[in-house]
Amino acid sequence: MSAAQTDPAGKPSLWQAFAQPSAWTMFFFGFASGLPFLLVAGTLAYWLREGGLELKQITMIASAGLAYSLKFLWAPLLDRLRLPLLGRLGQRRSWLLLAMTTVIAGLLAMSLVGPGQLLLFVWLTVAVAIAGATLDIAVDAYRVEIAPPQYQGALVATYSLGYRIALIITGAVALVLADHLAWSWVYRLMALAMGIPLVACLLAAEPQVLRVRTEGWVQGLREGVIAPFADFFQRFGWGTAGLLLLFILSMKISDQALVGGIIGPFYLDQGFTKTEIAGVTKLYGIWVGIAGTFLGGLAVARWGVQWPLLVAIVAGAASNLLYLLLIGADGDLGLLTIVISGENLAQGLLGTCAVAYMSALINLRYTATQYALFSSLIMLPGKILGFYSGAIVQAYSGYASYFWLSTVLALPAVGLFFVLHKRHKLVVSSAPPQEQGG
Repeated sequence: MSAAQTDPAGKPSLWQAFAQPSAWTMFFFGFASGLPFLLVAGTLAYWLREGGLELKQITMIASAGLAYSLKFLWAPLLDRLRLPLLGRLGQRRSWLLLAMTTVIAGLLAMSLVGPGQLLLFVWLTVAVAIAGATLDIAVDAYRVEIAPPQYQGALVATYSLGYRIALIITGAVALVLADHLAWSWVYRLMALAMGIPLVACLLAAEPQVLRVRTEGWVQGLREGVIAPFADFFQRFGWGTAGLLLLFILSMKISDQALVGGIIGPFYLDQGFTKTEIAGVTKLYGIWVGIAGTFLGGLAVARWGVQWPLLVAIVAGAASNLLYLLLIGADGDLGLLTIVISGENLAQGLLGTCAVAYMSALINLRYTATQYALFSSLIMLPGKILGFYSGAIVQAYSGYASYFWLSTVLALPAVGLFFVLHKRHKLVVSSAPPQEQGG
């Protein structure tokens, strides 16, 4: 397994953790994971809006990011299926390379087709979203396998930095460029940027993991698809496991409801230019989100995961009501800055607490599949709500109803928190030993 050396106590120094080659590899892979996300959701909505599409159509098309919520369906393939033409790269890098090249090809095709050929454009958007979700699965699996647990903190940190930089480029930079270039050229430049992590993939080390190959498709199906899900229900019991899945489904619905196609047209309709939106929401807002992420980390370290998670759920839902201040704002940048400060700080806090909670539920023998399931479920309800967001705004003649709805829908998560509270020690203590499986 590729990792820097540890000290005699088994704990790496900060220098060892961050100087290891895999830490910098994860920076580039984080950049790759973050690059397609907004290009099939938030940023895409601006292109569609300027193309003359109705709000209902925009939010439905920009919900192609729903693929990120369904990635658990094909996650077992990345553990079990070898790619024959790319086999020399190894199991993880071959899937990484395939996903990256597919994203590049898809973005270039979108730039050539444009929203004018709407049906084909939609299919291309879905293809890029599926490739981006597959890239997420491959990067998470690579991270877990390339270094032992004591180095994972450094890998997550460098991954997050690369991911945030990608969001700045595909969010803020893309919007500024779109004020001066056609959207087709913006997407071509974004495709070109993916070439950087592609080169890093070719130069990276392949995790040295002994993979157990099953004989026969029945045994492979059982180990790759059935066993990860059966393990979860066996460890927690059907009742608690069901409540946990419902809790994961509901805890970020308010946060995810504003990620898709609704928020871009909302900003434009309130009189903000793309450059102003980029500066406040994509540049300033990204760093506020990072501050929220560190705040969540400090809170979990100080008080554990339970109560900080509850505070984060409530804060994340309440922050959606800040957008009511922007209705009729007529380009008031001061108001926009206040709203983004509160919303992104709450978003970062909730993101860290949610990851900490889900990580405590995983059996490391099935890390890729189980984490893909949890990270998919947590995004699913908000994505579905975002799909219908344009129709909701049009049906109720305004954005205010949607912001109230996205806030109120967090109440089930609060209720489930207290239902699970008495069982929480059981849930945490039920976490399995650190198994390594092929």
